[in-house]
Amino acid sequence: MNKFQIVIVIFLAFFFSCQPSSQKEISEKENYSLQIDSAKVLVNLLMETNKTPGMAVSVAVDGEMVWSEGFGYADIENEIEVDPSRTMFRIGSVSKTLTASAIGKLIDAEKIDTEEIVQTYVPDFPKKKYPITVKQAAGHIAGIRHYKGNEFLSDRYYETVREGLDIFKNDTLLFKPGTAYSYSSYGWNLISAVIEGASGQDFLTFMKGEIFDPLDMTSTLPDMATKEIPNRTKFYVVDNGSVDPAPYVDNSYKWAGGGFIATSEDLIKFGKAHMSAGFLSEASLNELQSTQRLESGEETNYGMGWGSGKDENGFYYVRHSGGSVGGITQFVIFPEQGVIVAMVSNSSPLNYDGTHLRIASLFQLAKGLSK
Repeated sequence: MNKFQIVIVIFLAFFFSCQPSSQKEISEKENYSLQIDSAKVLVNLLMETNKTPGMAVSVAVDGEMVWSEGFGYADIENEIEVDPSRTMFRIGSVSKTLTASAIGKLIDAEKIDTEEIVQTYVPDFPKKKYPITVKQAAGHIAGIRHYKGNEFLSDRYYETVREGLDIFKNDTLLFKPGTAYSYSSYGWNLISAVIEGASGQDFLTFMKGEIFDPLDMTSTLPDMATKEIPNRTKFYVVDNGSVDPAPYVDNSYKWAGGGFIATSEDLIKFGKAHMSAGFLSEASLNELQSTQRLESGEETNYGMGWGSGKDENGFYYVRHSGGSVGGITQFVIFPEQGVIVAMVSNSSPLNYDGTHLRIASLFQLAKGLSK
């Protein structure tokens, strides 16, 4: 969507939106009411098109939450509405981005060297034909396979991170590490074991103590399928327009790569801490967010837990999406423009079709017009 199209959306929202706004009033520094109304048009269209039961959207500009709103239901049967500050959604592979921060903390503490082979921290991980570095495993260039068959629908509970390695640890590599890019959530199973080895702590304990608690992410938790978690949304699947409960899955085999639940507002807290150096050093943040390169010199547009690119306006972003059984997430940061967008839903499949980037553009444009 170019700037002209964005302006059209803004004016359509201004002239035709007659519903009273129910968004939380977060910031008094800026009045983004027109942009919020326009974004609501985009969100409602997205949900209607995809038959999405519930969604939360939060936006921050220059470190301030300027819009945070829930749409639809966290629980259709009991008519429980989505609350962006309380309703926790499966964030899928955005879990990789949260876990990447743990790598950054260990880099800063000089407890991990990402150029070291993974056996430095996980000695019992089987050696392959070629050595695998931590950085390669975290960047999807190690040749570790992704899901196959119905593994994505696993309903087994795994007691430990190490048990989750059993799924793939004896498989051969897809290619020589560093020569190709192939997305692998199992690579992040290995990363969680690396974090345990480097830190000397249980993975979930380290994440809570070093990442979630310091950032006040009180509504970010492992998606324990066997436990009742207050404010966790119900999960749904949409098939040919029919909305049904999602099948039971247990994500304990992949906490680091796709096993966390969170609110959209917690993702904003996380984003604010990773827009610039501070929570992590500049060196470690750059290492996580900068694209890796293959042996050929080709850029992958993926660092360690962070994808990167430019939108159609040429603005640089870092981001991650997340696909889960019963939830699809989009999380994007525009560091130079100071804009963060977090969108979480409770159904799958869901094609955002760039809606998160369009919403970001609305607030970028508002800043440009105010200059």
